Amino acid sequence: MRQLGISGAWVHEPKVFPDSRGSFHEWFREADFTAATGRTLALAQANCSVSARGTLRGIHFADVPPSQAKYVKCVRGAVLDVVVDIRVGSPTFGQWEGVRLDDQDHTSVFLSEGLGHAFMALTDEATVVYLCSEGYAPTREHGINPLDPELAVGWPAGVEPLLSDKDRDAPTLREAADAGLLPSFEACEDFQRELRAAGR
Repeated sequence: MRQLGISGAWVHEPKVFPDSRGSFHEWFREADFTAATGRTLALAQANCSVSARGTLRGIHFADVPPSQAKYVKCVRGAVLDVVVDIRVGSPTFGQWEGVRLDDQDHTSVFLSEGLGHAFMALTDEATVVYLCSEGYAPTREHGINPLDPELAVGWPAGVEPLLSDKDRDAPTLREAADAGLLPSFEACEDFQRELRAAGR
């Protein structure tokens, strides 16, 4: 695993072993994960979404603590997966990083608690699975409009974005900050230290 430019986010690029029957790869290995991130991944929920081409889900995040860390993989088709630094006070606040996830290279992305997450389906029936450190809790969940012009996420040109009403009506990053919805970088760092100390 290697760390992305946003602290708290990593990408896993596994070795894929193809043969005449298909292929094999390890998409999660706890020892490698812990060596890279300095923590374990407590599994509380596993999600699977299937999306038509152009579907844009996110930018989603949850209150810290406990928020929700995610380990994300595309098992069919392809998506552009995006991590957004929404932590007020972070050196990379307001920056984003995109990683293509598909069923050929089998890359995965891990994002720690407090980061924003979104993806756009690049193919029909793009199937994304993700392991979550906490269960879904509607009262702690929030969103930022993925088409916020100030964030200027580089979604693929020529693909019409399909958004839910909830994501379309979500506030911009600036509006979310003004409303006090965003986690602070300090709170996220403190929570990460607590998790490591607890062996999580």
